[in-house]
Amino acid sequence: MSSSMENCHVDVQNKLEVVRPATEVYAQEAIEALKAGKVIAVPTDTLYGFACDACSLEAVNRIYEMKGRNHTSPLAICVGDVSQIQHFAVTENLPHGLLDSLLPGPVTVILRRGESSALEKSLNPGLDSVGVRVPDCNFIRVVARGLGKAVALTSANLSGQPSSLCIKDFENLWDRCAYVYDGGVLPSNRAGSTIVDLTRPGKYKILRPGSAKEETLAILEKHSLVEEAPAI
Repeated sequence: MSSSMENCHVDVQNKLEVVRPATEVYAQEAIEALKAGKVIAVPTDTLYGFACDACSLEAVNRIYEMKGRNHTSPLAICVGDVSQIQHFAVTENLPHGLLDSLLPGPVTVILRRGESSALEKSLNPGLDSVGVRVPDCNFIRVVARGLGKAVALTSANLSGQPSSLCIKDFENLWDRCAYVYDGGVLPSNRAGSTIVDLTRPGKYKILRPGSAKEETLAILEKHSLVEEAPAI
């Protein structure tokens, strides 16, 4: 553990002007950056991520360029509170209390967007579903609330490279961010969030085990959801 801490240590004197502590003191600055269509780097409860206004096509395109990511790979969204999810995705088909049991936490829920979704059509075009996160991380939740819209969120790394547990891991990308918010070394195993597809009423499908598979399965079964049978 000590060696990983040393690898993730960033000398204060060598920090660029873009680095800030991930505290509420700097939340308004982050909100204004997102409103201006910029990309910021933030800690979550699993990994560091790049974040931008999900309704800004320019900002979304910038994230794809930063990561060298194919535009066919969808971006997840983040909201500050579970109650906000209904504005961006269909939740009526879900058992009462399910989302509140899963979130906030290290889980991405895949939901149908529906015709009434407030999401910009240019985000993940052609897809009728969207991944939604409410991380158990105060800073990004305060920022999402302040933005008042969905935040596009993806891991802070080049596509195909290891995920980031500290800001030093993606130091080569700092200059592409308006700000980098430092939350220290995250106590994760780089597995990321558990991704569960809830688009079919009464059923679930684990798309990525992630860091909370067992806990997620227990919650899904408690709410009487059945695992979707694999396609033959």
